Amino acid sequence: MNNGLRRTIDLAAAVFAAVAVICIAVTLTVLFRPLYYWDIEQLDIERQAGLSAAQIRENYDALIDYNLLGGPEELVFPDLPMSEQGRIHFAEVKEIFIAMQVIALAAVFLLALWLCLRLRGRRPPCGWMRMSGFVAAAVALVTGAAVLIDWDFAFTTMHRIFFRNDYWIFDAETDPVIRMLPEEFFLHCGLLIILLVLLQIAALQIAYRRLKHE
Repeated sequence: MNNGLRRTIDLAAAVFAAVAVICIAVTLTVLFRPLYYWDIEQLDIERQAGLSAAQIRENYDALIDYNLLGGPEELVFPDLPMSEQGRIHFAEVKEIFIAMQVIALAAVFLLALWLCLRLRGRRPPCGWMRMSGFVAAAVALVTGAAVLIDWDFAFTTMHRIFFRNDYWIFDAETDPVIRMLPEEFFLHCGLLIILLVLLQIAALQIAYRRLKHE
């Protein structure tokens, strides 16, 4: 394989890997329900939502189940009403999360295939590990800086990037679920995502340094 083709393959793999790293971090954060359970007490969500901790967990679980691959097609909260705009927004959120889960699973499959090739004595290129680390690190650092400097701005900007309507601006009277989802919880999710991205980057860089000397 000539150097030009190898660099092109490495670059394409690096871009996909960087996207996959972010998607894996988001997916793991969505799946990590204990973070929200911990926040129920830490953020006094019972008082804000007017529900017991058990009810809050049940309604949150319904929301998370809805956003998972193979989850229910319709979102139904056990204890809360929902407006049509709220239903549309959650459907849009689900599309994003499902796409991320598909990318994450595809990345895990391709990584397993790549490892199998190496174990069989072949030498598929590993330069993508180094390049993807730079791309993902840049995204994580910029995002982390925005979150730490001005969380409200980062939160609003993120929603305006991903959604083409303002249905994400909930009215607590028609969509009381918003009382269960304080912005501080999303801040904690954002910090966890950044941490998971950085851990994956570190793992890729360690693997690259070992493999390049083989």
